[in-house]
Amino acid sequence: MKGINVDTYGTLNEVLVRLFRDIMDIEQQAIITQEFDNITNNDMHVIEAIGVGEPKNMSTIARELSVTVGTLTIAMNSLVKKGYVTRQRGKEDRRVVYISLSDKGRQAYEHHAKFHEDMIKGVIKTLGEDEVEVLIKALNNLNYWFRSL
Repeated sequence: MKGINVDTYGTLNEVLVRLFRDIMDIEQQAIITQEFDNITNNDMHVIEAIGVGEPKNMSTIARELSVTVGTLTIAMNSLVKKGYVTRQRGKEDRRVVYISLSDKGRQAYEHHAKFHEDMIKGVIKTLGEDEVEVLIKALNNLNYWFRSL
């Protein structure tokens, strides 16, 4: 490989493969507690996309998650049934359905946000400011590469 030695390539490959393989499992283990024992990573990503701000319509949430409204509807039905999400028809246009988190959904959102906060603190705790900038650049490059596929 041009511009990269074999040891560096092997190390990067091993770290990235292990990270991608483990990240969903680790996140799932961190999410599941006695309080949130009926939630999945997919559910949590939907909850995260809904957020704690103003209610959102289904199209906005589906676009943010890069899924169809039909696919989102299936996940949303499950989250409503589990008590994490509420639906409300629009006052001006009754055809529009607005989605927001219930109190239980907000608690799950905050629980997940704490996991992310702890993860970021754990990653940068031993890095200097310049190293954090390099890490951000590298992760942005990786993100760009995946999105270009």
